[in-house]
Amino acid sequence: MNKLKPWAKYLFLFYMGGSIYYYIEVLFRGYSYLSMFILGGICFIYCGLQNEKTSWDYPFWKQLAKSEAFVLIAEFLTGCVLNLWLGLGIWDYSNLPGNILGQTSWQFALLFLPVCAFGIILDDYLRYWFFNEDEPHYNFKLK
Repeated sequence: MNKLKPWAKYLFLFYMGGSIYYYIEVLFRGYSYLSMFILGGICFIYCGLQNEKTSWDYPFWKQLAKSEAFVLIAEFLTGCVLNLWLGLGIWDYSNLPGNILGQTSWQFALLFLPVCAFGIILDDYLRYWFFNEDEPHYNFKLK
């Protein structure tokens, strides 16, 4: 599979990330939406790109912080378009304290931390296993 064009690799990674997020929602909510598959795929690609342009010595916590920020902004913007503007009602966090327009909340931000960490690591291993890229290793130091 390592002779694929770059777009095919990213299509594969998008599909993997979107599928995983979609099925996480199905597992916990009992259902999901195509829009969540798309959002999950986009966020997975972003999480995976964190160490593509930096060295393996780049601190993992910084990769995680950037990924978390991206996911929260993407969730908020997607929610504003799909839920507030188009009125699709895919999710509504209005009943949670500390929510922002009902589209994101600190509780879900905490839940996204391990999902982002998993996304970063899984992307690296998928690239290693399927595309013969560098074997993953991480800098977990806090400096």
